[in-house]
Amino acid sequence: GGSAPTTPAGPVDLNTATVDHLEALPGVGPATAAAIVDDRTRNGPFASVDDLDRVSGIGPAKLDALRELVTV
Repeated sequence: GGSAPTTPAGPVDLNTATVDHLEALPGVGPATAAAIVDDRTRNGPFASVDDLDRVSGIGPAKLDALRELVTV
């Protein structure tokens, strides 16, 4: 068994995902994953995937890239 990161099998739930789950998404590194979890902690659950745009480090292009890979 290797320890290489794997792409999640299904959509990642933004409201329950850990930093490790979020880091498995393409283009999401440790800082962005931590920012997503921090935003969720401070502001409550995400109501829609579009709420990711309130997270520092996620702009329109990254949101579009993640849209099909995440859910709420």
